[in-house]
Amino acid sequence: MIKPVLGSARFLRLIFPNPRKFTANKMPLPAQANPDIPLTLPPTPVVSQIRPASGLPPSASILGRVVQVPVKVPMDAIEQSKRLAAYQAVDNHVKPEHRVIGIGSGSTVPYVVERIVQQGPEVNKGRVFIPTGFQSKALIVAAHLGLGDVDEYPTIDVTLDGADEVDHQLNCVKGGGACHLREKVLAEAATTFILVADHRKNVQYLGTNFVQGVPIEVVPFAYAKVLQNLHLAMESPRASLRMAVKKAGPVVTDNGNFIIDAPFDRKHMEDPYVIMAQIKMLTGVVEVGLFCHMAKAAYFGNEDGSVTVRWNDGKVEQIAAV
Repeated sequence: MIKPVLGSARFLRLIFPNPRKFTANKMPLPAQANPDIPLTLPPTPVVSQIRPASGLPPSASILGRVVQVPVKVPMDAIEQSKRLAAYQAVDNHVKPEHRVIGIGSGSTVPYVVERIVQQGPEVNKGRVFIPTGFQSKALIVAAHLGLGDVDEYPTIDVTLDGADEVDHQLNCVKGGGACHLREKVLAEAATTFILVADHRKNVQYLGTNFVQGVPIEVVPFAYAKVLQNLHLAMESPRASLRMAVKKAGPVVTDNGNFIIDAPFDRKHMEDPYVIMAQIKMLTGVVEVGLFCHMAKAAYFGNEDGSVTVRWNDGKVEQIAAV
């Protein structure tokens, strides 16, 4: 049986036996109203570490004077080099007259968007930015830049993208993030295609540091057949289906396809265009993560703060640290 709750009048008489001696402006603590209830106060907070904000009157409360002091976390050398390369690439190739801009994927791209935003709202007003995938779309939206799609804007002024590795002829491997189909569409649609990366991606031959292999997007129905083709006919015995890390099963691209990673030896990577064309001819292959004869320039951020620029005519430029 549920016991009835004390009436409000009886409860008040228990707590405040003589309510007339208290005024509205002097509401008592329970122990002041009834000595049988012990008085326990919380410990006084230590505020010696709190820095007051300037410009507030002395009468302002402590809550009004507490400010958050941002703590600057130093950027490591690799991230600094990525930002240097991205900033230089944007400064050289994203001009005010460029109105349709492709934004690629990867760890360097946030610095590309950051530098574009720094060009100012007047310059970016009316511009359209085309993403290669979920990551770049989220960056564009978060930066309050104009979002578009390649079916609306099939001709792009300039596309800037990262790379997993770039050789001295500006052939590159892309697809570590499983976005290389859309990345290649935007690269081909662009009048100017620019690569941005850190110094670790600057290699003589593809496959030097990015050893997991060439990413190949395949339709799920055909993945087993394509794997067999790669093992037996394409001399890539270690080609394998890319498995997801935080889900059961394979990686699924933004297009609903699977990814195969196919390592090749040095002889195939000396002229990657040949093996790219051969893989592309396999039925079931959607796109190959080899971008050959496409980039105008590649920007590499170095540990010392300088930037190395490789151009498609073979010229190499060193930009000193600021």
